[in-house]
Amino acid sequence: MLSNPLIATVLIFSLIALGEWLSIISRARIPMLLTAMVGFLVLTWTGIFPKDILELSQFAALGAILIGPAIVHMGTMIPFSLVKTQYKAVVIALGGVLVSGILILLIVPLLFDYPTAVAGVGPVSGGIIALLVTSEKLKELGLTSIVIIPALVVAFQGVVGMPLAMHFMKKYAGVIQGQIDDGSFVAMSGEDAEQEEAAQKKKKNPLRTSAVLKLFFVFAGASVGIMLGTITPIHYTLWCLLIGVIGLKIGLFESSELERANSFTVTMIGIIFVVIGTMAGVTPGQVLENLPAIIAILGIGSIGISIGGYVTAKLVKWHPYKGMPVALTALFGFPGDYILCEEVSRSCARNEKEEKLIFNELLAPMIIGGFTTVTVASVIIAGILIKTL
Repeated sequence: MLSNPLIATVLIFSLIALGEWLSIISRARIPMLLTAMVGFLVLTWTGIFPKDILELSQFAALGAILIGPAIVHMGTMIPFSLVKTQYKAVVIALGGVLVSGILILLIVPLLFDYPTAVAGVGPVSGGIIALLVTSEKLKELGLTSIVIIPALVVAFQGVVGMPLAMHFMKKYAGVIQGQIDDGSFVAMSGEDAEQEEAAQKKKKNPLRTSAVLKLFFVFAGASVGIMLGTITPIHYTLWCLLIGVIGLKIGLFESSELERANSFTVTMIGIIFVVIGTMAGVTPGQVLENLPAIIAILGIGSIGISIGGYVTAKLVKWHPYKGMPVALTALFGFPGDYILCEEVSRSCARNEKEEKLIFNELLAPMIIGGFTTVTVASVIIAGILIKTL
C-alpha cells in the first residue's frame, strides 16, 4: 500500500501539516520545519515509515526541480532599489560565519582533533554544497570515520538554528510594532521601492494575465540561471535570484510571480520534501557515535554565529534582533529563511497590514543573508580549509 506514490506523499505531507498546525497554535514558537524533520526521523527510525518513503513518494524529485523557480520567485519579491541597501545583511552574514569558524577551529581541536573541526566548519556555515566539498575530500584522504560528521551537522543544524532565529525575529517584530505605534517606523524599502513597484504595476502586458505564461517565464528564468551556474563559478541559486530581481525591474516578471500564478504553496511543499530528505539515511547509531563532536560543533558554531551577528549588526547600526537572525541563516538557509519570515509575521502581527509590513521588513535581509552564507561563504570556507588537511 505504501508503495503508492500518493499515499506515501500524504504520509510525509501529514508531518508538514502537523508542523503547520503546531506553529499556528503555538504562535510560531514551534517551527513547522522543525516538527516535520524531527517527526520524519522518529518515524523512519521506529520503522513506521519505510526508509525509502521519499523515493516512493516521488514528490521530492518534483521539489528538486522547483528550487530554481522558487528562487527566481524570491527575486521578484525584492525590488532592485532594496537590493542596493542590503550590503549590511551581507556584512552581518559574513561576520557570523567568520566568528563561528574561528571559534570552532580554536576549541574543537582541543576536544577532539583538527580534522574533526575542519569537517564541521564548512557545513555549519552553510549547506549541501559545503557538505559535498568537505565529504569528498575526507573520503579522498581516507578519513572515512568522520565523513558522517558534516552530513549530521547539515542534517541537524536547522534544529538548532531555526528556533534561535525565530526567537530573535519575534523580538524584532515587537520592536517594529513599537515603532509603528509611536509613529517612528520607516519601511526598509523606503519610497524608492514603493515608486519602483508602482511603476512596475503600470507596465501592463496582456500576456501576463495567463497563469500558464507566468509559470513558463519563471521556469525559463530558472533554467537560464542553472545553465549560467554550470558555465560560471557562481552557484546557480545566485543567478536565479539575480534573474528574479532584474526580471522584476525590467517588467519581465510581476511582484511575487508564483503567488500570482497560484503556484507558490505547492512549490514550497515540494521543496520542504527535499529538505526533509536531507535527514534520510541518518541512523541512530551514527548519531550516537558522533554525537559529542556534533554537539560541540553545533553549539560552538551557533554561539559564534550569534556573537558575530550581534557585533557586526552593531557596527553597521542595525538592531541586534534584526542582524542576529540574518547571521543565523547559515544554519538553515532557503527555504527555512522564507518560512520563518512567514511564520513570525503571521503570528506576531495584529492585522493584515502589519503582517505585510513585518514580513517585508524581515524577508530581504534574511534571504540575502542566507544566500551569502549557504551558497557563497560556506563553499569558500570549506574549499580553503579542506586543503589544510
